[in-house]
Amino acid sequence: MSESLSDTSGAADADVTATIASLWVYPVKSCAGVQVREALLTETGLEFDRAWMVVDEQGVFVTQREFPRMALIQPQLKHHDMVLRAPGMLALHVALDQVEAPVRVQIWGDEVKAYDMGPIAAQWFSDFLGTRVRLVRFDPEHKRASSRLWTGEVEALNQFSDGYPVLVISQASLDGFNEKLAARGSPAVGMERFRPNIVLGNKVEGADLSPHDEDRLDLLEISTAQGAARLKPVKPCPRCPIPNVDPLTALVSPEVGDTLQTYRQDARVNGAVTFGMNLIVLQGTDYLLEVGQTVKANYCFA
Repeated sequence: MSESLSDTSGAADADVTATIASLWVYPVKSCAGVQVREALLTETGLEFDRAWMVVDEQGVFVTQREFPRMALIQPQLKHHDMVLRAPGMLALHVALDQVEAPVRVQIWGDEVKAYDMGPIAAQWFSDFLGTRVRLVRFDPEHKRASSRLWTGEVEALNQFSDGYPVLVISQASLDGFNEKLAARGSPAVGMERFRPNIVLGNKVEGADLSPHDEDRLDLLEISTAQGAARLKPVKPCPRCPIPNVDPLTALVSPEVGDTLQTYRQDARVNGAVTFGMNLIVLQGTDYLLEVGQTVKANYCFA
């Protein structure tokens, strides 16, 4: 692992100095995200990120791939509950400190311990999606680890994310992508399409970050009130069709995926189209990340 930047060169000598431009939490996997001003960093990523998931009658996870309407489900985190709203539905309140029966569910190739959230939540999601589903919550006692093929010696834990605790994308990457969309005659899209947890912005307008710099960084060190949080980029994020879903309308159209295909095929993941980098947490559990905090990093030339 790289040594801490603060132990060596300091911020002034880092290759890249940026800021946290925005923070996003996705409480229910594949539903809309919540933009927050601050978020607690835990060993599984940002607090409450992908803590809940929707499963079918066999206990297998479902996403916007099968049900684009999930994009229209808007969570809101309160002090004691999560409030879910969707078009044509009364609000659903889900207590943050209550679960019901233990269950086992499947996400990708993993069988995971979870808790059912009860019949009211199940009926709400079933009514909105038009098929029988249930809402479950990740069992915090269960250890679901990222692939050691990418994390090496580090045991990186997740809840219901696709496989890694944190996803980072720079605003410069989105701006560059929107330029390519415009050149193809398509309208710009928002960062919501790509579902990052941390969005990096330039420390000084017009300086430092170039598109997809996150692909090339060795270690991100974030200055928090509790000390330096250290997050390691480990794997480019392969992209499925979900970015083709308009988060405002749930309509699906191909221009996002088609444009990515023209320039984002990545040899590191066997030619899959990627956008953003998956991170693991090396240091900073229970540190508070906030919008505006300084992020420094050096390039990785391995």
